Amino acid sequence: MTAARRDDGGERYAARLAVARGAMREAGVAAMLIGPGADLRWLTGYGPLPLERLTLLVLPADGPITLIAPRLEAAGAEASPAVRHGGVVVATWEETADPYAAVARALPSGRSAGAPDRYLVSPTLWALHMLRLQAALPGATWALATTALRAARMVKDAEEIQLLREAAHAADAVVLAIAGGRLVDRTEADVAHEVRLRLVEAGHDEAAFWIVGSGPNSAEPHHEPGDRRIGPGEPIVLDIGGIRRGYCSDTTRTIWVTGGDPAFGPDSTFAGLYGVLQGAHGAAVAAVRPGVPAEAVDGAAREPITVAGYGAQFIHRTGHGIGLEGHEEPYLVAGNAEPLAVGHAFSIEPGIYLEGRYGARIEDIVVCSPDGADVLDTTPRDLYVVSGL
Repeated sequence: MTAARRDDGGERYAARLAVARGAMREAGVAAMLIGPGADLRWLTGYGPLPLERLTLLVLPADGPITLIAPRLEAAGAEASPAVRHGGVVVATWEETADPYAAVARALPSGRSAGAPDRYLVSPTLWALHMLRLQAALPGATWALATTALRAARMVKDAEEIQLLREAAHAADAVVLAIAGGRLVDRTEADVAHEVRLRLVEAGHDEAAFWIVGSGPNSAEPHHEPGDRRIGPGEPIVLDIGGIRRGYCSDTTRTIWVTGGDPAFGPDSTFAGLYGVLQGAHGAAVAAVRPGVPAEAVDGAAREPITVAGYGAQFIHRTGHGIGLEGHEEPYLVAGNAEPLAVGHAFSIEPGIYLEGRYGARIEDIVVCSPDGADVLDTTPRDLYVVSGL
């Protein structure tokens, strides 16, 4: 294998596979069985679609590592970095074969002395496959691979942080384009369509979500854009994100549309509410540093909102981890006392929602650095007061 081919990240995946094996040995686990999804991409660099045909990484605590794949997908499996590096072998199955029996054959024999084998499975593995694996491996016990992979996956290396930063900047460009364009008399769905196009134009491989909540719909955090037309004198919560080179973006800004008439500017209640929100966002960012419990960042955001009388209107956690998945660990929420560590990447997104009236949210992606918060998004966090014409 040439040096150029070895430079595809294979050594990184070999190190990740070794970490997974170490965690399994420590936990007394026989093997991990990893289907399509973020865990498989993190371990091997391979990202097949989840289908009714089984694709499964058989990763034993000791012994050969096998990627079981349908024959028609052999080329993609063989091209994955972990396979090209030599740490994983591909075993294909024919259309009429039993892939679950192939999984059982790929596992080392004589694995346990009287005790049932324990397997870890990826949390996104379809129930269809899980039930058939249980039938092929009777008597085994099962748990989620998250227990062995979560700590390592939460800590992003320098390259991952750079990919997250580039994805964030691409989303930032879309926020500015939407805020600076025509909004009045357009439907939410029409603006959402523009968001999807612009996310790809800005460098994302695909758009992932496109929340456009106007007027009273801005008080619905996960609003589905519809046929409501945007008018002057109302806010828009714009929450957007995509996937760029495997890593996710996620940002929210709040826009107020005037239609070019100052009389349709933000009312005093909304202006005050937004000022509280900015303070909460800033307090949460300032609270980020290694060793601080994740719940303390949530508390820092929640306190000024509660003091201002809007505590009951902040109806979700302050943040979620981000990386290969848009939502992953760590979660910034009350009850999560796990300390932040250098390399943890997550959103900070306090919001205030007055049901039936309006709402607002500010969201950035943040990485915990040795010196505190490294904020990846760069657009202004002020209320975007625009004409929308």
